[in-house]
Amino acid sequence: MTVPAWPDTTPRAAKPHGLRIVITGASGTIGSRVARLLAATHQVRSLTRNPDRAARAGVAGQIVGADLADRTGLRQAMAGADALLLVTFDPERAVHDASALAAARAGGVRHVVKLSASAVEDPGSQDLITAWQRQCEEQLLASGLSWTLLRSRAYMSNSLWWASSIRQEGVVRALGGASRNACVDPQDVSRAAAAALTGRQHAGRAYNLTGPQALSARDQTRQLGEVLQRPLRYEELTEEQALRRWLGRFPEPVARAMLTRARRQADGVKTEMTDGVRQATGRAPDTFPAWAARHAADFR
Repeated sequence: MTVPAWPDTTPRAAKPHGLRIVITGASGTIGSRVARLLAATHQVRSLTRNPDRAARAGVAGQIVGADLADRTGLRQAMAGADALLLVTFDPERAVHDASALAAARAGGVRHVVKLSASAVEDPGSQDLITAWQRQCEEQLLASGLSWTLLRSRAYMSNSLWWASSIRQEGVVRALGGASRNACVDPQDVSRAAAAALTGRQHAGRAYNLTGPQALSARDQTRQLGEVLQRPLRYEELTEEQALRRWLGRFPEPVARAMLTRARRQADGVKTEMTDGVRQATGRAPDTFPAWAARHAADFR
């Protein structure tokens, strides 16, 4: 496959305000962090559906109201930009990626960094979420734009779902307590995204981003207890109980896909560690205890 060339940004990068970078999902876990990393040295446009809430949350950069289903608004938001961090959220709407890529081409964007997942490389993963992520990647590769793919394992920050029960009861309740995932610190994913948005050497690369250790929910419970210096108890959920919890957060097709993914993890396919974080950022990935120490207040 011919990879479109990442534009020569040296003249613009030498200017005081650096590159012009658009971030979709700028209020989210990764987008907000990337905006903070880049806003001091680059012109960042932080796209969000709720600008007022983003402003209250302290999202960095120029906050721009935009909907991924609104191609006209997206074209205006991306006009004159150099690079795009493409973060989408709805597995039932692959059209969001298509709309963003069309707007990026119309606006003159040359390089796109796409947030994806490691599961796309697993032939046995055929759930709704993974199929959507594969389709989104295919749309980018067919777009004619220069690209970088960031394929990550589960975020360590998913354990924040346990914060309420830890604070109130000292209990973690989860499904598949013995199955392991090489979970990654979202800050490492954000650093990789910032590097790929601003460095020509990342064009045409796909980075698999993992943490330094494959951990189970039981492992995370123990390590959280050590960080918090309090005993924590793990309680196993049944599949039915886990599905009910997910249905309270997500549409039914997405919740059922999450159950399928949990079963896939129980098969042991998500334990492999990679050197992707170091390759993308030049530094080793952070450990789960290091992440937990930074977020200890959320569990207390």
